[in-house]
Amino acid sequence: MRIFDPHIHMTSRTTDDYEAMYAAGVRALVEPSFWLGQPRTSPASFYDYFDSLLGWEPFRAAQHGIAHHCTLALNPKEANDPRCTPVLDELPRYLVKDGVVAVGEIGYDSMTPAEDAALAAQLQLAADHGLPALVHTPHRDKLAGLRRTLDVVGESALPPDRVLVDHLNETTVKEAKDSGCWLGFSVYPDTKMDEERMVAILRAYGPEKVLVNSAADWGRSDPLKTRKVGDLMRAEGFTEDEVDLVLWRNPVAFYGLSGRLELDLDADDTAATATHEGNSILRGAPAAAPAER
Repeated sequence: MRIFDPHIHMTSRTTDDYEAMYAAGVRALVEPSFWLGQPRTSPASFYDYFDSLLGWEPFRAAQHGIAHHCTLALNPKEANDPRCTPVLDELPRYLVKDGVVAVGEIGYDSMTPAEDAALAAQLQLAADHGLPALVHTPHRDKLAGLRRTLDVVGESALPPDRVLVDHLNETTVKEAKDSGCWLGFSVYPDTKMDEERMVAILRAYGPEKVLVNSAADWGRSDPLKTRKVGDLMRAEGFTEDEVDLVLWRNPVAFYGLSGRLELDLDADDTAATATHEGNSILRGAPAAAPAER
């Protein structure tokens, strides 16, 4: 089983997670920029974070045999903080970078006027840069949030077939599917979907344009949820082709709209001796055995 996790926050995860993901079949991922838990106090902190998603984190992933891409944006929560909104003026210089395969996460947290403005502005940036958009739907008032999202998308220059609407569930999937957008589902303990509910949605609505992600981050989450969905799909009678469509070909098709998806890792990047700006992931590695005399 080959797996592409289309939404996971590896900045928050350990090298043990990378090793377990590779063993489970994960060969590619996309890391959206997001709120880090601790509120940022200046735009400069975003720029260092963006640079890490374009440099250090792809290097770290490659050391474990996984291709890493990212999406960049001013996230919905921090769109409400006037200290952070100047990020919108600097985003264009980041959106031209090769590793950026979409604008995101954008969308709604509390459905405020500030979030309306940030969503509309970043949908326009996506259109201007030939990129698709990853849209975060709110965790509260989900159906109202989806409808407001689709209204803003409908008023934008970005066609629905270049938009991935994420964090969907049973209450939002039908209207999202009817909109023509791509459909994202986060399989995340306690607060989002679980494997059984995800497979029931796939049975009811089909696998076309569906992307399943773990959304694993600094909270209680599981970076192997994509594999667990694939295993349950098999157990419930889905074909290998359907499993591959959901867990690999759909993410490749959506993020491939950017024209920047590179899934073949360079041997120099995966070498154990490789470094990123003089740094490696070898801290704590066993010492080399002494040479025989």
